[in-house]
Amino acid sequence: MGDLNVTKLKTKKDRANYIYHLLNDIKALDLMIEKDIIEEGVFRIGAEQEFCLVNNEFLPESKSLELLKDIDDDHFTTEISNYNLEINLDVLPLGDTCFSQLHKQLEMLMEKAKKAASKKGIKIILTGILPSLSINNANEQHMTNVERYSVLNDAIKGIRQQNFDIHIKGSDELNLLHDSVMLEGCNTSFQMHLQLNPKTFVDNYNWAQAISGPVLSACTNSPLLFGKELWSETRIALFTQSIDTRANSYLLNEKQSRVSFGNKWQTGSVTDIFKDNISRFRSFITTDFIKDSVDMLNNNEMPGLRALGLHNGTVYPWNRVCYGKTDGRPNLRIENRYIPSGPTLTDEIANMAFWVGVMLGKPKKYNNIHKQWDFKDVKSNFFNAARYGMAAQFYWNGRYVASYNLILDELLPMAYRGLYSVGVTPKDAEYYLRVIENRVQSYSGSEWLVRNYRRLLKNHKRFKAMQILTSKMYEKQEKGYPVSTWGKVLESTELPIKYHHIVKHIMNSDIFSVNKKDSVELVLNIMKWKNIHHMPVINNDRELVGLISWTDVTSYLEQPKQQNDAVNKIMKTDVVTTHEYMPVEAAKELMEKNNIGCLPVVKQNKLVGLITRNDF
Repeated sequence: MGDLNVTKLKTKKDRANYIYHLLNDIKALDLMIEKDIIEEGVFRIGAEQEFCLVNNEFLPESKSLELLKDIDDDHFTTEISNYNLEINLDVLPLGDTCFSQLHKQLEMLMEKAKKAASKKGIKIILTGILPSLSINNANEQHMTNVERYSVLNDAIKGIRQQNFDIHIKGSDELNLLHDSVMLEGCNTSFQMHLQLNPKTFVDNYNWAQAISGPVLSACTNSPLLFGKELWSETRIALFTQSIDTRANSYLLNEKQSRVSFGNKWQTGSVTDIFKDNISRFRSFITTDFIKDSVDMLNNNEMPGLRALGLHNGTVYPWNRVCYGKTDGRPNLRIENRYIPSGPTLTDEIANMAFWVGVMLGKPKKYNNIHKQWDFKDVKSNFFNAARYGMAAQFYWNGRYVASYNLILDELLPMAYRGLYSVGVTPKDAEYYLRVIENRVQSYSGSEWLVRNYRRLLKNHKRFKAMQILTSKMYEKQEKGYPVSTWGKVLESTELPIKYHHIVKHIMNSDIFSVNKKDSVELVLNIMKWKNIHHMPVINNDRELVGLISWTDVTSYLEQPKQQNDAVNKIMKTDVVTTHEYMPVEAAKELMEKNNIGCLPVVKQNKLVGLITRNDF
């Protein structure tokens, strides 16, 4: 979709024209398969590298368009978030030293980006979800100023007609309503492409589905979102919910999400996969169409199938079928969309070698896997991997097996055979697959992040711990060693630079509050139990309506009969407040000026934190 100038489908004429070209593209694809025009006997690989931009304080930096202009290289393109960019790597024939070649090109392009970024005080981070992201970075102000993103956002919001309900539960729980698709921009991936033969494509697509869980389990790198510890690969849940066009209702919703693992094995031809998507998901954007695909074929021209490509760009299966042209020859490929960005370039290329090797090393006993395995088992394996990473257990070939054993005993040997079968050099195969083996035997990116984040929280508040963690990730990435070699972060670690000390760094977000109808007796007991001296009063919408201090309730200690009084009788309603991004010194002055010992932190009048004198 990035290559097209898109607009929202509005008029009846626009829709009719788009549907005509979409169905015509399906006819053209059927003809190409029938006449053996699709390229066969050639394997190619390609990849898309998404990355994050941060400032010197390791917080998101929304300057992607400025940076893109300075880089001035067609390999680079935008993403929906203005603190992300993407690199489209060159397509390479599969074999020989293709993985180390891809690695070298990626290093060269990343160095080009880093050189341009350093002139603007920007650093580049590879990670599935940037640890230092906050909810403020996911609003429409941080959307890249490119028309197709606003068109996509408006179209999805128009279909849904209600806020996005995000609920992800891991060790912590994230539960929020959001008003745009910008949460999708929190996800950063390393998308891998593998060109395959058309005649065996559907069987190989089903195999790609079958191996998704075990492959993902070794590659997770996105356990944190807004400071909450969720899934090992939180991207899977977040992406699914953040662009879901299905509205919530009291009815049983049988519709499939646009981001999906699918509900069944694929059968028939490749076009049946596209037909299923067209049947399930309506188009909501269009572009200019100049040529008729079937007419082009009849004139011995190879069509680009623009309408089909545009529709395919608004449907997001974790394994996506793609049509393309290389050197004028049409081809079919699988796009693996579930692998996160990072932790290092070496880790990413190792992930790709592992996936490609397992794809091509499939033993004959797994042919026609759709006739042997239940699809629900494969789907459960995928979500188990997303939740638990290397701790996952899979139902594989009729028995339960731990991720660790399945990868080391079966999948890695399979990957070696697959890479050798297409002529990949032993040096390439051994170097990258050993990275996977070492990671399985030590820890993945998500495990490193979780363990060190927990350690940092012993000494730091959440926001600062997120910054420090991002800074240490950057430091490790710059050295280039795989994540399995990264050491631990000490709990006493500080940020490596001077930073703007703001309220968010010191506020308490795990706070106790009461309703104005609660009794003074309840307030007294909570204060004594939790050894706190200030109690915010909120309404049912979590809006701050008052504040009670210990001095307000001490007189009730000797008057037990009066303790049934409601909180609204004694609470102060003229409350001095602050916001998350006020400098700490300014907050301190505000408290001294008003001679108060507590400062509630609000966002749109909703209570999000609390500062007391002890926090300084």
